[in-house]
Amino acid sequence: MAKFKIPFFSKKRDLPASQQKKSDVPDGLWLKCPSCEEIMNTPELQSAYLVCTRCGYHFQVGSQERVAMLIEEGTFEEWDTKLDSVDVLGFTGEDSYLAKLEQNREKTGHRDAVTCGKGQLGPHATGIGIMDFRFLGASMGSVVGEKVTRLFERSTAEGIPVIIFCASGGARMYEGMFSLMQMAKTSGAASRHAESGLPYISVLTNPTMAGVMASFATLGDIILAEPNALIGFAGPRVIKETTQSELPPGFQRAEFLSRHGLIDQVVERKDLKDRLIQILNYLTPQAA
Repeated sequence: MAKFKIPFFSKKRDLPASQQKKSDVPDGLWLKCPSCEEIMNTPELQSAYLVCTRCGYHFQVGSQERVAMLIEEGTFEEWDTKLDSVDVLGFTGEDSYLAKLEQNREKTGHRDAVTCGKGQLGPHATGIGIMDFRFLGASMGSVVGEKVTRLFERSTAEGIPVIIFCASGGARMYEGMFSLMQMAKTSGAASRHAESGLPYISVLTNPTMAGVMASFATLGDIILAEPNALIGFAGPRVIKETTQSELPPGFQRAEFLSRHGLIDQVVERKDLKDRLIQILNYLTPQAA
């Protein structure tokens, strides 16, 4: 498996001062699981596909890591790399939208919250979209909507399937109505791709919420999810306060939604590549 970095969760292990050796413990060598608090070293976690070996917690994965896990080496071609968001509503001051964008570009190395392109998944040339939660919570603004729309349109023109790895906190508040418009635009592009007889597989990761969940994320011919991913429109706390009722155990988690028919299958990350190839073999047998 290809080596890759884990920039978001990197932490040094907390040791007593007497046990610390400054020259022997490099930054990012130890990582703490947010779920069970198990301490793991980075190589161990990488070899386990960024999944906790004790409790099965699936760490969030960025676009570079996802490509390394799934796409055949050297085959990924990124599309639409020069699209930049515009501050249409004029957010100014220390928390200005443009400042936020620049901060997140420096943090992630990406221009916006989704990476789109074409890659080889087993024998299948496939349009690939990967949302990165580290970039403004993978919120959907005009650039995210445009890139996803272009992904569907170009894949339709080339006659290839689409796979999108979804993760989002919802619409991007800095863009107001321009953000909400992306729900209809991306849904229309997905519909035209489907009318061409081409498959679309949506993979829901933790979390996939609000406007993304209510648009292209749940329009796949096949909808998969990673274990225990939070998936929904409004959050559980909002729903509980609105309905004034107790929510069932596991509400809005992938397994709950699978049992109730929204998701076709929950797939562990280590099995995801083989499962996607298997599905594409069924849906595009001529390419297998």
